[in-house]
Amino acid sequence: MKISIISGSHRENSQSSKVANYIAKDLSSIDSSNQCNVIDLANNPLPLWDESVWSGGDVWKEKWSPIAQGLTESDAFVFVVPEWAGMVPPGFKNFVLLCGNDQLGHKPVMLVSVSGSRNGAYPIAELRMSASKNNHAVFLPDHVIVRNAESVLNGDKAAGEEDSYLRGRMNYSLKLLCQYSSKLSEIRSSAEIDFKAYGNGM
Repeated sequence: MKISIISGSHRENSQSSKVANYIAKDLSSIDSSNQCNVIDLANNPLPLWDESVWSGGDVWKEKWSPIAQGLTESDAFVFVVPEWAGMVPPGFKNFVLLCGNDQLGHKPVMLVSVSGSRNGAYPIAELRMSASKNNHAVFLPDHVIVRNAESVLNGDKAAGEEDSYLRGRMNYSLKLLCQYSSKLSEIRSSAEIDFKAYGNGM
């Protein structure tokens, strides 16, 4: 199974990047055949979306096409998104705008938000409200909020009760992601899907 994990912070050495790499390691421990690809937006500055992405100009062929190809080949996704002033970072919103049905259509996505304090719920609500309309991503009912991010998911052993609970919850949700991926592959192969006629949501 190919799983793309998107670190949605465009800060270097971010807590989101740390969490994304932890998730990749956890997915490999769940099933050694899982092929995990971490895409860190801090190292992949993308042009702002505009209509020229549809015509595939040189800038899009260079910056976006290689990433889009990897996403198209993926079976499932984890979006790791920090909360910045109660919002999803603009670089990640731009990333979602660039994704279409070829990349995300009827594929499972697990949402993980990251907060340096006790917050983190707003990015989950924002993404559930608007981030799947025109790409048909399927968000898992379960999500994970990584609170007090600097003090958790560090190293191989839990640092305390909160860290231990978070690791268990993360592992549980990632196992569900793998199950959703297996089942949704049947839907993606169905003749009932018609992106040509109904490519955008209502």
